[in-house]
Amino acid sequence: MTYEEFADARLGALLRYAVMLTGDPHQAQDLVQETMVRVQLNWRRVARTDAPERYVRRMLTNQFVDWRRGSWARRVLLRGEADESVPAPADHAQSAVDRDQIRSLLSLLSRLPRRQRAALVLRYYEDLPDGEIAEVLGCAVGTVRSSISRALATLRAEHVEVC
Repeated sequence: MTYEEFADARLGALLRYAVMLTGDPHQAQDLVQETMVRVQLNWRRVARTDAPERYVRRMLTNQFVDWRRGSWARRVLLRGEADESVPAPADHAQSAVDRDQIRSLLSLLSRLPRRQRAALVLRYYEDLPDGEIAEVLGCAVGTVRSSISRALATLRAEHVEVC
């Protein structure tokens, strides 16, 4: 498989995963772009692995966890105006409810530490077993389980406070 074939086949899935990690589509695009540049530069090594997708997902997750450690310029979040050229969906009420639910979920997830958030996204969004999550995060299976348990406990406590 070539880099181009891999990118064509998996770019959409990686972007969806990154959106769940970052909570922001623009940051997700930046994260995927930086990761894919690294993947392309190291494609020979990536292609030699047993599971290139898992290797790239791990690269993306590590990039996400380490992302905020850069200079202050990387921490500035710019937001553009909404694109008015996108047509509105037919059912405005349902799309508003869906959008609010997603924003609420992303808001709750954004309060978690990055590794806990990554563990939750890998478990419940990517539907990976503990062993694969441990590989992606570079930790033990027990650490994955405790991270997920702590994250869920935090989310439950915040949900109770909100209600």
